[in-house]
Amino acid sequence: MKRFHLGILASSLLLAGASASAQVAEESTNIVNSETDWSVFVEEDPTQCWVVSTPSETVNTRDGQVVQVNRDDIMMFVTFWPSQDRLGEVSFTGGYPFADGSTVQVEIGSSTFELFSEGAMAWAASPQDDDRIITAMKRGASATLTARSSRGTQTQDTFSLLGFTAAVEDAVVRCGG
Repeated sequence: MKRFHLGILASSLLLAGASASAQVAEESTNIVNSETDWSVFVEEDPTQCWVVSTPSETVNTRDGQVVQVNRDDIMMFVTFWPSQDRLGEVSFTGGYPFADGSTVQVEIGSSTFELFSEGAMAWAASPQDDDRIITAMKRGASATLTARSSRGTQTQDTFSLLGFTAAVEDAVVRCGG
C-alpha cells in the first residue's frame, strides 16, 4: 500500500449546499500523522482535517474484460470542517469523471452504501449516511468502491481499512467531531 509522503498531491473538498460541489486541489505538505494505510492532513485558515488513503487494488473493466485505462489520483477521504460544522464527510475521487447521474457503490463487509457523484467526486448523501459509512469502516477490513466512468468503464477500487479508526480519531482530536 502506498503511503502518503510530504509533497504529494492531496485534495481538500468543498461541498456547498446539498447538491452543488467543487473540488479544491492543492499540494499539501501538512501531513501530521500516518496510521498504517491512512494518513491525516491538517490545513489552517480555516482549519480543516482529512484522513485519506489510496486503493490497495484497482480493477478496470469494459464489456466484462479487464482493460488498462489512464486515471488520475484515486483517493478516499473523511473530511472535518469545524468552522462549517461539517464533521466526518465521506468522499471519493475515482480519478476520472463519473457517468452522469451515476452513483458509487461502497461495500464494507456485508454492508452496502451509495455515494452520489458529480464530475470526478462522489459523496454520501447526508450526515447520517456519513456516520453509517464511518461506523462500517471502523469495523471492516476493506472498502470496495464500484463506479462507472463517463466513458463506460467499470472501476472497482479496494481500500484497506487498516489504521482507519486511529486516523479518524486523530482527526477528531485535531478538528473536533
